[in-house]
Amino acid sequence: MNTRRRSTGIWFRTGTVLVYFLSFVLAASAIAKFAQIPKVASQMAALGFNGGKLILIAAREIASAILFAYPRTRSVDLLIVSAYLGGAAATHVGHNELPFQPAIVLALFWLACWLRHREVLWSVSQSSSS
Repeated sequence: MNTRRRSTGIWFRTGTVLVYFLSFVLAASAIAKFAQIPKVASQMAALGFNGGKLILIAAREIASAILFAYPRTRSVDLLIVSAYLGGAAATHVGHNELPFQPAIVLALFWLACWLRHREVLWSVSQSSSS
């Protein structure tokens, strides 16, 4: 596929918009935690994350938002975000809550990367062509 054509395609542009939107979502989530917004702080405290733990999560979200927005670190951050949101889903399940929110956000991260960088799922396309 022609690189020039690929970089101007609708899927590529959609992926680009989604990448920066998700980076913004992570940053906004971190800001809400840093600001100790009562609703956010109480929800996180109910899950066992308050005080220093909440600040640590917020710092990790800010770092991840920056890493995901920067193309050269995006693939590494996709793994970090997958672990983070997988842990969030497990925490929800551990507290008898449905893990839909972190699971949907994680699916959007993978979708954004796939739309922008089709090779992110190279092993799936290799096994289907064999």
